[in-house]
Amino acid sequence: MFNVTIMSMIIMMIALILLIIVSLISKKSFIDREKSSPFECGFDPKSSARLPFSLHFFLIAVIFIIFDVEITLLFPLIVSLPMSNLISYFIVMLLFILILIMGLFHEWNQGALDWSA
Repeated sequence: MFNVTIMSMIIMMIALILLIIVSLISKKSFIDREKSSPFECGFDPKSSARLPFSLHFFLIAVIFIIFDVEITLLFPLIVSLPMSNLISYFIVMLLFILILIMGLFHEWNQGALDWSA
């Protein structure tokens, strides 16, 4: 029991010493103006965080994510092609692509792809 307590205390001391050393080493002594400025985002970091953004950009981003995820769902179908029945494979692939195209036309009819509005 005594050995476990001594070992625990030694481990705690080593961890504490390492934390202190890391915190001393990682602190910067100067403030770099270039590092404080916004990088490629175009927003001033000290202004209001509630700036309006384009709803069309948000919709296009959501549509991109949806179609990107659906493309990743197509990869297992490509890998399973040599092991599957060609007629059932063709039907599944056709239904999947048809659902994607119907979703694209629905988004188009709702005006989500129209940037001028």
